[in-house]
Amino acid sequence: MTAVAEQMDAFTFSEENRAQAEAVIQRYPPGRQASAVMPLLDLAQRQNDGWLPRAAMHHIAEMLEMPRIRVYEVATFYTMYNLAPVGKYRVQVCTTTPCWLRGSDDVVAACKAKLGIGFGETTADGLFTLQEVECLGACVNAPMIQVNDEYYEDLDGPRTEAVLDALAKGETPAPGPQNSRHTSEPEGGPTTLEAFRGDD
Repeated sequence: MTAVAEQMDAFTFSEENRAQAEAVIQRYPPGRQASAVMPLLDLAQRQNDGWLPRAAMHHIAEMLEMPRIRVYEVATFYTMYNLAPVGKYRVQVCTTTPCWLRGSDDVVAACKAKLGIGFGETTADGLFTLQEVECLGACVNAPMIQVNDEYYEDLDGPRTEAVLDALAKGETPAPGPQNSRHTSEPEGGPTTLEAFRGDD
């Protein structure tokens, strides 16, 4: 099912987040505080269970002394911001060319089959939201998904299902490559420098 955005009348940062927001704003010279809009939107989203109500965008516009429409422009452009409620686990599937060439169709199929939802939808229990996104910058370990702040890489259908099963049980699967690869080394271990070892 698709989440419905129930807007709130007002939003203010918590005391801790207000202090963090002010520290972020101080990074920019006078008259350039609008540059802090992206980190402040992220901070507001984290405070509000993973999504941005209009009241939060209005609050940020006031803090940064910028027109509301400028905040809306940023929030609606980047897929990292959610304008409606999302599940506890936001599963972002990269389907850009490198991931597609390495099998992202299998990852998409596994997500849809396991969760019983399509892109832009949230499971009835509110646990998972499934989204299709553009490149997440882990092309060398394609195909991959991002779940909240963690990357799960070198996936196929069964590995994707295993990650989702673990999350559904309340477990935290180890992020990174889900095969034998270590970080972004070649599968099977490093090979490039092996031929030069005898020349040392």
